[in-house]
Amino acid sequence: MRPPLPADMFDELCPSSLNPIRFGDKWAALIIRCLDGGPRRFSELRVPLRRVTPKVLTQSLRALERDGLVRRTVHAGRAAHVEYELTPVGRSMLEPIAVACAWTERHWDALLDARESYDNATRHHR
Repeated sequence: MRPPLPADMFDELCPSSLNPIRFGDKWAALIIRCLDGGPRRFSELRVPLRRVTPKVLTQSLRALERDGLVRRTVHAGRAAHVEYELTPVGRSMLEPIAVACAWTERHWDALLDARESYDNATRHHR
């Protein structure tokens, strides 16, 4: 049995939330990172992605499936359930996402300062 995903995998201080480089929609890179360790159920993904509504998470998973990055498998039987896993193409996204996250970590303070400066400037001019 694989270990559960950590609830704080994407806390407010996670570089992923500041990353200006997008892969797919806003949540795609986070979903891909969650699937790095193998297939996961929707409820497992909801733990670290608790800020995403179930509807938006479903839409993001469908978009990733449509793009060929995620495979959705329905397991029939008494305990029927659905799992999501990365396809080989989806797995190939892990490296560029890791590079983007490392870049964000290196520029964390500058990104936060820029956002704060922008927000303060635009707040006073409206």
